[in-house]
Amino acid sequence: MEKNILNVAAEVIGGAGRERAADEVLRAELRKRGGISREDGRQISGAVFAYYRWREWLNWKEKPEQQIERALEMQRAFNENPEAISDDDLRRAAPKWISEFMEVTPGWLRSLQAEPKLWLRARPEQGNALAEKLGDCRAAGEGALADSLLYEGESDLFRTGEFQSGEFELQDISSQVVGLLCAPQPGETWWDACAGEGGKLLHLCDLMQGKGLVWASDRAEWRLRRLKQRAARARVFNYRSVVWAENAKLPTRTKFDGVLVDAPCSGVGTWQRNPHARWTTRAEDVKELAEVQKELLRRAAGTLKPGGKLIYSVCTLARAETTEVAELIGREFPELEGLRLPDFLRRNEGATPHVKDMSEAPGGQIWIWPQEIEGNGMFIAGWRNAGKGA
Repeated sequence: MEKNILNVAAEVIGGAGRERAADEVLRAELRKRGGISREDGRQISGAVFAYYRWREWLNWKEKPEQQIERALEMQRAFNENPEAISDDDLRRAAPKWISEFMEVTPGWLRSLQAEPKLWLRARPEQGNALAEKLGDCRAAGEGALADSLLYEGESDLFRTGEFQSGEFELQDISSQVVGLLCAPQPGETWWDACAGEGGKLLHLCDLMQGKGLVWASDRAEWRLRRLKQRAARARVFNYRSVVWAENAKLPTRTKFDGVLVDAPCSGVGTWQRNPHARWTTRAEDVKELAEVQKELLRRAAGTLKPGGKLIYSVCTLARAETTEVAELIGREFPELEGLRLPDFLRRNEGATPHVKDMSEAPGGQIWIWPQEIEGNGMFIAGWRNAGKGA
């Protein structure tokens, strides 16, 4: 690899830490330097993330550039033969504390060391047409998943006319599953309580065919500004946005047909895509975020219409943020009945589905593990308000 690329990657790694994520530093460094080709930018990004995947195998006495080169060598070797690394050696791939919160299996650890895939979400019923236009695409499945496309090409998708005209979004397959499980209907009123930059909101609006209304809230105003830009490009207008945090007055007195709480979490399920986070996330973060998640669900539960749905999703696999949160909400709100959630993902042959229906859990639950699909890890739980409402 060219020396300049290694130097830039080393600068990014040197500037990243708990207070500033590596991907944020990477974007800023590329903007600052300017004139870097798309291919060089891709190589710099690959070098940075390879370093964080393999950092526990590196020699700290070597120069940063030497460590990065070694990490890239290890990534290439792993890509060619993932089984060449023993199960015992793979334990280096994640911090030791995570075993307190989840079962750490060789399959999961091996998935963390693979380079992530790129998923697109086409507009409803446009998956086949989009795949033909872009090329290098394959659908995740049939039916609901026909619009979820795995992109395996080299084009800069942000520069394509199809992206600029709002024909697709870049969205991980697991996040797309969340919207499909919400299954909002045209004319309904929904609340996306932690809308962020709007990926799942845009999906909900599309599924509603532009009819009805989705309230979008987030504690960060800058994220909602980004949501507005994305919605304008996608020509999505059936939403309202408002700044809101879990400890503030509810943004509206509206009762909803459905509420999605895609809560802030530790992001353990994204450690393949975001390897830097493995080494900055702490056990204390998991515990603190679990309390935030519980409070968000408590606030959301009281806003449902009779028969309304509550969907909880987090891109983490830690028990404290998944089953323990769902079980608490089930105990505190007896009027909430678990939803039977369809599990329509095409999983790797021989994989355990990790699905629980309402007869087995206080909320219907689905686990999505990275080793079973080519996407992020995700936990999803759902309930229906069986009470008479307020």
